[in-house]
Amino acid sequence: MPPAVPDPPLRLLLVVPPLAGHLLPARALALAWAARGHRAAWTGPESALRPVLGPDAEVHPTGARVFREQAAGGAAAVRSLWEGFVVPHTRFTLGAVRRAVEQWRPDAVLVDQHSPAGALAAHGAGVPWATFAPSTLEIGDPLGGDGELTAWRDALLRGLWERAGLPADGFTDPCFSPGLVVAAGSAALFGLDTVPEHYATVGPLLAPRPEPTFPWERLDPRRRRVLVTMGTLSAEVAGGFLDRAAAALAQLPDVQAIVAAPGGSALPPGAIGLERVPVLELLARGAVDAVLCHGGMNTVGESLVHGRPLVVAPIRHDQPVTAARLAALGAAVPVDFATATPDELRDALRRALDAPEVRAAAELLGRQLLDCGGAVAAAERLEHFVRAAGRNRTELWSRPL
Repeated sequence: MPPAVPDPPLRLLLVVPPLAGHLLPARALALAWAARGHRAAWTGPESALRPVLGPDAEVHPTGARVFREQAAGGAAAVRSLWEGFVVPHTRFTLGAVRRAVEQWRPDAVLVDQHSPAGALAAHGAGVPWATFAPSTLEIGDPLGGDGELTAWRDALLRGLWERAGLPADGFTDPCFSPGLVVAAGSAALFGLDTVPEHYATVGPLLAPRPEPTFPWERLDPRRRRVLVTMGTLSAEVAGGFLDRAAAALAQLPDVQAIVAAPGGSALPPGAIGLERVPVLELLARGAVDAVLCHGGMNTVGESLVHGRPLVVAPIRHDQPVTAARLAALGAAVPVDFATATPDELRDALRRALDAPEVRAAAELLGRQLLDCGGAVAAAERLEHFVRAAGRNRTELWSRPL
């Protein structure tokens, strides 16, 4: 009997928007994919991808463009996300993504739920594609049955499909693959009573990453600590909220704040304020007792898998959906980003720090998320999907590489 021929390495092209909240979990998946002996390449602007992915990542550049500022909450935020970013970003990058598919010849394309150019290019080339969903937005029914908003979004997607020259009678939602959706959460966090068979709910996708330096010697061992971070994209709207949070923390003399904020932001007494903080390292070292944040999925997942309760002040996009789910599960105390007073923030922080039921719920949800398997489970499910698609590089691409 001749020796078994090992399966050839698989080539995966990742199409992810140039935003840290999407790139960081996708990077963790790509590292797990490479650990299985496969290859990964990316499309996007080098200026945004390279600092996150590092010098060795293979990037097929799309060029960079500044997109319209987005609204801060509710249906207006969903509409502005699509009109101000998803649709123009898809139109701007589609040609470059198509070239990357043609030139790199992947076995499959992994398409972020807010980068439909990847699905459009894959459809046109006949390449299998899967969805990567790092957000709670549009999973299940987070829009509360808003049929008008859903119909409006579907019309936009059909317009992109037709603009890409694909046949109208073959329309498939380019944000959610019918074959595989890798979702960075759990059924509970997504509010799913039943998980569709083609969904892989894998929890947070985490991997070691370069972290900024931190003055560890300034941590006060006599006080509990709260990490305050409102996300990399919220600096332009978070100033007033951070001022109120500082006033709230000033009323908690037994608490030391670690604040990720632009220079010049208000800080409570004894706080450590930096533009960037090593969030994962702080959590892993047990240097944080609770987290005050905007409800971004990366911060939420990182906090929960380390068993830390949250105070969430959602601003836009999926953050209100995530905050509502966390509150329903008892793992977070929600506050209103726009109107919460210093006294209300103080009370919310005190509850997150002192209420045993909040901590217990956060620890339980964190264990459930860890049990989902993370990046390793995502890479395994993705490999199974690509192999089951019945295509390998030799069959799919007739010309030699």
